[in-house]
Amino acid sequence: MLYLERKIDEYLEKWKADKNRKPLIVKGPRQVGKTESINRFAEKNYKSVIYINFVEEPKYKGITEDGYKTDDIIKNISLLNPSFAFISKNTLLFFDEIQEYPEIATALKFFSIDGRFDVICSGSMLGVNYRKIDSNSVGYKMDYTMYSMDFEEFLWAKGYNNIVCDDMLRHMLQLKPFSKLEMQLYSDMFLEYCILGGMPAIIRSFIEKGTFEDSLSIQRQLVNDYREDIRKYAEGLDQGRILNVFNHIPVQLAKENKKFQITKVASGARFKDYRGCIEWLSDAGVINVCHCLEFPELPLKGNYVDNKYKLYFADTGLLIAMLDEESQEDLRANKNLGVYKGGLYENIVAEALVKSGYELYYYKKEDSTLEEDFFVRTIDDLVPVEVKVTRGTAKSLNTLIKNERYDNIHYGIKLTSGNVGFSDDIYTFPYFCSYLLKRYLKENIL
Repeated sequence: MLYLERKIDEYLEKWKADKNRKPLIVKGPRQVGKTESINRFAEKNYKSVIYINFVEEPKYKGITEDGYKTDDIIKNISLLNPSFAFISKNTLLFFDEIQEYPEIATALKFFSIDGRFDVICSGSMLGVNYRKIDSNSVGYKMDYTMYSMDFEEFLWAKGYNNIVCDDMLRHMLQLKPFSKLEMQLYSDMFLEYCILGGMPAIIRSFIEKGTFEDSLSIQRQLVNDYREDIRKYAEGLDQGRILNVFNHIPVQLAKENKKFQITKVASGARFKDYRGCIEWLSDAGVINVCHCLEFPELPLKGNYVDNKYKLYFADTGLLIAMLDEESQEDLRANKNLGVYKGGLYENIVAEALVKSGYELYYYKKEDSTLEEDFFVRTIDDLVPVEVKVTRGTAKSLNTLIKNERYDNIHYGIKLTSGNVGFSDDIYTFPYFCSYLLKRYLKENIL
């Protein structure tokens, strides 16, 4: 099976090289490639790999019955499978799907102190149960959040190396327009990525077959899997409410005003009744929440309205899968994007920002047309980011930059279907550069 290179690959190698490494917990939603990447790393770096999946083999849920010390756990694992070899300094214990058995997290302290064996834990719905896991292993673990593939990883899958990505960044830093060939090629590949999303199974099928032939069926199955996860893991919450929120995201992203309105989800629905549902979907890695700022100024944390937000899918492929089949075909043919074009590109930019390490914020001034899609920050500046679907001036962006009231804002970024440009303190970049924004802001001294 074709292995798709991932950013976690380099992280795992660095983790292994650290003499003071602690047990590692890899968080992330289902089907983003966690198990595949960890297993590949394990096979390359260890003489013995102890792989335990608590969903597939629930018998291992009893391995902590005698306590959480390393020797007690190893004894019980060996009783259940005597073929496992525990080689000191050359064994990896990989506990997968630990959301089914979060108690194993308590043992991480003892594995860390013992130091004979390396440990990696993972789980598809780990975020939902993470508070319990975190409290059981604080100070004795490391964390890594894995997402579905970003556009850079998609380019790797297509056969392009880091030279191409570095060249894209160079175009941005030097404000050098892309050639006609580059614009066409990168824009076409970015549209492919938007349609496919970043789930490895979907991208692998596309790479191997060269068509969208099976992508829709895999996407739809993924949507069904998420709905099943909601039914399975939504403990103590109204599963119906969570499903309602999940199902209404595409509808509300199609609106001119993309603020998520709980009142549209169900008759008589109130924010206080649905707050937990939104947190659940966010913890599960299914959605990204974009908070509305009280005022566009630093700091960002704590400076937002609690009950005003936009909801985006954590993987744009989910959005595509939940559209009607005709809309999907239109997207594949790059035509009739209609009302979904704005929602599609906002979703993909939100996804790129989160995968780069940003939290999401927007601003909408009451009783005014002033509205900005996203905000990121540097050490000194607040930077508005506008996703421009249509041609024309970015009025809100200009207002934020020119008005002295917004003294943390000195320039802005506009993402469009057009080429690189600069005018009136606005830096314009093509959509396909969105995954490079953090690197650009870090390297560019404005």
